[in-house]
Amino acid sequence: MKAVITVVGKDSVGILSKVSSTCSDCSVNIIEVNQSVLRDLFAMLMLVDLGETPIDVLRDKLTEVEKLTNTKIHVMHEDIFNSMHRI
Repeated sequence: MKAVITVVGKDSVGILSKVSSTCSDCSVNIIEVNQSVLRDLFAMLMLVDLGETPIDVLRDKLTEVEKLTNTKIHVMHEDIFNSMHRI
């Protein structure tokens, strides 16, 4: 199952590293990453393959990263993400 992870917040050192390390720790494969820094605003969109990892487990782990990085992180099943952005 694939999921989309979005990360938004004030730019700081290590955001990408902490999110990708958490994915690795949960055996979640990162398929694609797109990130931007606009002045001091960090925005990232990741497509990941959850494999056997339940989406709730990844959400819980990324909640810890949210607190460490002072960002807002959302994890959403790919089908829900695609449905929300279809006209």
